[in-house]
Amino acid sequence: MLVSLATEGPAAVHAATGLTAWGWLLVALPLAGAALLLLGGRATDAFGPILATLLSWASFALGAVIFLGMIGTDAGERASRLELYEWIPAGAFEVTAGILIDPLSISFVLLITFVGSLIHVYSLGYMEHDPDKRRFFAYLNLFVASMLLLVLADSYLLLFVGWEGVGLASWLLIGFWNQKSAYATAANKAFVVNRIGDVGMILAIALMFATFGAVDFASVNGAVGEASTAALTAIGLLLLLGACGKSAQFPLQSWLGDAMAGPTPVSALIHAATMVTAGVYLIVRSHVIFDGAPNAQLVVAIVGAITLLYGAIVGCAKDDIKKALAASTMSQIGYMMLAAGLGPVGYAFAIFHLITHGFFKAGMFLGAGSVMHGMNDQVDMRRFGGLSTAMKITWVTFGLGWLAILGVPPFSGFWSKDKVIEAAFVGEGLRPWIFGLIALLGAGITAFYMSRLFFMTFHGKKRWTDEVHPHESPLVMTVPMMILAVGSAVLGGAMILLDFPGFLEPVLGHHAHEDPVIPIPVIMAATLIVVALGLALAWVRYVREDVPEVAPQGSLLTQAARKDLYQDELNANFLQWPGIHTTRSLTFADKAGVDGVFSGLAATIGGSSSRLRKVQNGFARSYALTMLTGVVLFLGALWVMN
Repeated sequence: MLVSLATEGPAAVHAATGLTAWGWLLVALPLAGAALLLLGGRATDAFGPILATLLSWASFALGAVIFLGMIGTDAGERASRLELYEWIPAGAFEVTAGILIDPLSISFVLLITFVGSLIHVYSLGYMEHDPDKRRFFAYLNLFVASMLLLVLADSYLLLFVGWEGVGLASWLLIGFWNQKSAYATAANKAFVVNRIGDVGMILAIALMFATFGAVDFASVNGAVGEASTAALTAIGLLLLLGACGKSAQFPLQSWLGDAMAGPTPVSALIHAATMVTAGVYLIVRSHVIFDGAPNAQLVVAIVGAITLLYGAIVGCAKDDIKKALAASTMSQIGYMMLAAGLGPVGYAFAIFHLITHGFFKAGMFLGAGSVMHGMNDQVDMRRFGGLSTAMKITWVTFGLGWLAILGVPPFSGFWSKDKVIEAAFVGEGLRPWIFGLIALLGAGITAFYMSRLFFMTFHGKKRWTDEVHPHESPLVMTVPMMILAVGSAVLGGAMILLDFPGFLEPVLGHHAHEDPVIPIPVIMAATLIVVALGLALAWVRYVREDVPEVAPQGSLLTQAARKDLYQDELNANFLQWPGIHTTRSLTFADKAGVDGVFSGLAATIGGSSSRLRKVQNGFARSYALTMLTGVVLFLGALWVMN
């Protein structure tokens, strides 16, 4: 059932007791693993990767126990806060370090630790022969710990610590093979673009303190009603800037494709568990602010809609299997951002789609890694084809993820993405028609480019060269793919059956029902039709027809999509070069202007002093001549005046 319109606010937060009092271990366990592996050095080579994997699973086990305890309590008792210590006491400004465990944060905890732990297991096989795999696993643990801190923080300031920790870990992981300059450049690009978003986060937190006198969630949410709409709008837009950087949303999306340079498990970790979805979490966690700032909320929806189509168009032209998946991540997060920007009608569905997407996207990225494992690390889909016979497990598990992201019933994406599309058709005036039709069009394009990826990789004629011998990956890699494939197939239906939107009500509030502008069965039918059209077109183009091993020139749109719609060129011309020229101009003005004036004045005074110093030469006749000159000038002046 589609729901909307908040009628009740978030439930009260209680002091953590019982199992939740041990919630700090969720972060501490993987963080301890990272510290031990990094500080222990080569001495931990033998057991470090296994230890890191076990600690990640231990964090999941604790999260699962806390979750089971939570669902055994009344809805109003499910949010609890654990104060760890007094962090920043500075006069009237006080911040305590604490964690917040509620239905929203525990949903992320389970996603991060479960999918993250599966990726740890997969990495045991994928990175088996890498001499630095101990360091790789330390970074994986650091990433998981930072992501957990981000979603468990009870204040924006502590959230920002996790936010930066995730940025650091992703930089280390993307550039893990930094002996290749292109990989190091990709890591730096991700780092720099994310810093632009971080400026928005920092300014938002500063403006919160100026407006509310506090930065913790409870105080900010409680004081929102007293703040002006202008202040809330400014805070909302700055938070959105931070979300755009971390979640690769328009216009800060340029880093995501290049980030595929890192090892494939890193791609799965970043795309699924769940750095790039941190922006969606931030917007939904700040929903009280956005509810009071409708213009900022509308901008969130617009950014989501633009990115949805942007990523889908780019995905249609990519021949690199990982970059095609990266474009699909951008597009799917666009769906989530669109839902978050729709307000109360979309908050729960944004998180719903985020969780199902975490499973099928992680499964497909690990499947891409399995394909690379069997194809001598090749990533060009034009050199694949017919792998369904050589890699049956990878084909089946990847296929379930493919059906899920297409939204084919009853796979997971059908339940979550269709809810976003239905929510997009809710509202008045032109708005539901614009957002709804964009979401519907995105579903059709998604079906085309994801089917293109699937067919070019696993079906059609074999296009690999003689020296390549495709083979299935070992069980340590395929078992995590199987588990994720099961989640891709059944998780969405299970979450609907267990009323996941209702589970989030203690955080997001209860919402009354509201109908879309067109009946839901019509929306569902239209969605299935456009998905079928996209799939059929891909079948004709990439199965029935031969796939050329060299990409044809294509239309102007295809050429633009291959270059990511010229995002790097636009950034260079409108941001990078103006910035460089502005910096050079300011440097010149500083040297020639400010420094020039003061340096010239100092030189003049110094020169005059040097010349006057020559008068003090120690010769009596010189002094007598000076005195005589002075007397003559004095008498001359008197004569002139008289």
